[in-house]
Amino acid sequence: MNKNSFIEAGKRIIQLEKKAVQSLEERIDSNFQLACQELLECSGRVIVTGMGKSGHIANKISATLSSTGTPSFFMHPAEASHGDLGMLTHKDLVLALSHSGNTPEIITLLPLIKRIGSKLISMTGNVNSALAKAADINLDVSITAEACPLGLAPTASTTVSLVMGDALALSILESRGFSIEDFALSHPGGAIGRRLLLKTEDIMQTDYPKVSPNLPLIDVLMEITQKGLGMTTIVDSNKKLLGIFTDGDLRRAIDNGKDLYKTPISEVMTPTPKTINKSILAVEALRYMQDLKISALVVLDDQQSVCGVAHIHALIQEGIA
Repeated sequence: MNKNSFIEAGKRIIQLEKKAVQSLEERIDSNFQLACQELLECSGRVIVTGMGKSGHIANKISATLSSTGTPSFFMHPAEASHGDLGMLTHKDLVLALSHSGNTPEIITLLPLIKRIGSKLISMTGNVNSALAKAADINLDVSITAEACPLGLAPTASTTVSLVMGDALALSILESRGFSIEDFALSHPGGAIGRRLLLKTEDIMQTDYPKVSPNLPLIDVLMEITQKGLGMTTIVDSNKKLLGIFTDGDLRRAIDNGKDLYKTPISEVMTPTPKTINKSILAVEALRYMQDLKISALVVLDDQQSVCGVAHIHALIQEGIA
């Protein structure tokens, strides 16, 4: 194959898988609705199983369910017949994946799953298969052809199953009202953990610039320079915020001919600055700054007193931005 042939083959395969995924839309029907309802009402765990390539997809679907508020784990069907079925209880729900719907390792488990009393949802490419008929609910993930030119390697079929699994997991997430904070609890490590667990109070500068309202501009400039945030808060004796003064405010004051030695900061400050509560997630503080096109936010405690300043540089250093 030449370079062009590789490109043509790649595009053809993507188109085949794209068509297979698009065909799923018409199958988001009453069966899908019932499956979501059963998953949502499951008082135990969702045990996802599959053999071979379907097993890899089942493992991924289980991981997605667990990370989005639905307790789940993967059960290898061959190992299940040798003791692992003992992890299954009548409160659990089994989600079984099989493109043919006749995978022997899974078919062997069906009478035992029924005997235990677990609900069974299947995802098959054959609605007339043994698994589809045995399931309480079957989701049709059939395809017209695999993307593999030999028609042998599971490709489009596994992609479609994965997409259907995502549709289930995320539809349930929306129904649960699963929040960013909930997501953070199951993702404490790495970049996701930093983005979702750090609060504004964790990254704010507590030695923040602050001046009294009667201080002349020249002294205010010293405070801004020393603290290095390009701004200062103006507070009263109880740390209540009266306003802020930024580099931009300084340029406007000079353009308006203000005397740096005689003009009190209260005359040129911005009296209604943007603020954020200390308990808000740092990633939300970043989003707020980006929306407002500003580089710093005054942080308030629950009593509405100033407790720090959150600067975009701190968010960048923490890997949030």
